[in-house]
Amino acid sequence: MSAQVSIENVSFQYPGGVAPVLKNVSLTIEQGDFMAIVGGNGSGKSTLCKLLNGLIPHYYVGDFAGRVIVNGKDTTAYKVADLSKQIGYVYQDFDNQIVAPRVLDDASFAPLNYGDPDYKRKGKEALEMVGLLGYDEEFIWQLSGGQKHLLALAGALAMNPDILIIDEPIAQLDPAHAESLYDILKELNETYGKTIIVIEHHTEFIANYCQKMVLMEAGEILWKKETKEALQLVEELMGRQIYPPQVTQAAYLLDRNKQEHLPVTLEEARQQLKHRLTTGSAVQQAAEIQLRREVLVRIKNVRFSYQTIKRNRKHVLKQLNLDVYKGDVIALVGNNGAGKSSLMRLMTGLVKPDIGDVIVQGKNTRACTPEQLANEITYIYQNPEEMFIDDSVRKDIAFFLKSRNIPDYEKKIEAVLEQFELQDLQNRDGRLMSGGQQRRASLAIGIAMDPSIILLDEPTANLDIATRKHITRLIASMKDKVGAIIIATHDMQLAAELTNRMIVLHDGEVIHDGDRSTVFTHPGLLHRAGLTPPQILQLSQSLNMEVPAYTVAEFIQAWQGKERHHGVHA
Repeated sequence: MSAQVSIENVSFQYPGGVAPVLKNVSLTIEQGDFMAIVGGNGSGKSTLCKLLNGLIPHYYVGDFAGRVIVNGKDTTAYKVADLSKQIGYVYQDFDNQIVAPRVLDDASFAPLNYGDPDYKRKGKEALEMVGLLGYDEEFIWQLSGGQKHLLALAGALAMNPDILIIDEPIAQLDPAHAESLYDILKELNETYGKTIIVIEHHTEFIANYCQKMVLMEAGEILWKKETKEALQLVEELMGRQIYPPQVTQAAYLLDRNKQEHLPVTLEEARQQLKHRLTTGSAVQQAAEIQLRREVLVRIKNVRFSYQTIKRNRKHVLKQLNLDVYKGDVIALVGNNGAGKSSLMRLMTGLVKPDIGDVIVQGKNTRACTPEQLANEITYIYQNPEEMFIDDSVRKDIAFFLKSRNIPDYEKKIEAVLEQFELQDLQNRDGRLMSGGQQRRASLAIGIAMDPSIILLDEPTANLDIATRKHITRLIASMKDKVGAIIIATHDMQLAAELTNRMIVLHDGEVIHDGDRSTVFTHPGLLHRAGLTPPQILQLSQSLNMEVPAYTVAEFIQAWQGKERHHGVHA
């Protein structure tokens, strides 16, 4: 294969930056590669990719040195518009690249802009590829976050680019759509020979789909390796806060001196481990948390819809009945567009039901303003920037407390800053911080309001695995400080580790309300709701472990217990 991309000794520093974001970086990408770029938040991954379509140095005009050659063209000699015909890019902040009011118009925008007479046909084909065919005339604001992400991909595909770059391709997708998206990328790569570059934190997808991995840290490329070889480097990766697939972690922890290659996919782990044991289990299932029956939220016979511009009604929630109890930590899960965010907005009083009642701490939301309900319930938005209204984190945390004349509010601020490890960031503008820092700050703002119920919309989206784990620990620390936590999430590992209750929404209805075991052991339910169990759970089930393992730690404990039970030594 010929080198399609050549990055030669490139350094780059943003205007006003105190240090280079890229430091003497060199990398070759061959035609037909399917490559994952990994690294912690702030390592330079997105900046590196913006070299390829000329955004750097044409749009971001900082200090640039070195050379970038794409398809034989020096990017400094060509306009971004010219390069964009060959390089499709779906950005992490994909909302900003959606430019038309309707779905088909947006998918067709790029070929139309370049004067292609077949622009509508190409837009329709792109929508079909990403699973949005039939949404042609829908308005953008009617789509879920995940559907808008797919639309941004369709907009890039409509130009039929040679190279496709996707920054965090599955950050807001339910597990079924995430797998479908990667299947699309695989087809584009294998059938049509397109070069695919993803910035990705989910190593399970990297293992299943990507041919090569590039590891970045602090603006430098540490190495480029074949994916299977790269994921064997468990100690190095985890030392840099990059977490290999759960099955790889488990195999490594079971025998750190093992000479054979570690499995990197679920099937490899099944084959490697199945011969060691067949039955038995030596761990006791942890006792389920007993729900205390004090009702905090009661949703009775609720229907919710909104009027479209065509004056017809778009039905979002249908005949919903649901109680939230004190002590609940609920994962609200389901397909993109199932109604999760709408349900949360109903609880805050931001919108009112068409029919039925939403009762929050004894208050009917029909008779209350969102401001009146804010003392009882806090909604932390999927985009943390929406929580910032002042020029420092400290002022944002103080805003609600000061407006409510909370006595000794300064002490409360200090306690919250400490809990969320924000002391050193308290004078920073939240809008200028990293994604993980913003998420911590938004949680701090919410918990400072001292609500009975806290609602979290996709709290781990767009974060690297290490930061996701950190945020998960912080959410766990909130459990004793609020009456109930409700988390709308596509992160099945978060749901498995943190929650005592899972509510599954599909097409505006609750189709299941139970715990993790009743959800993840129900194949029909999983298929219908577009959910995928954690990888380590699938491995424990395939090995006939009597007690399922939902985390790597549970798997190791159970496996070692099985080996002791059978007299087998690793």
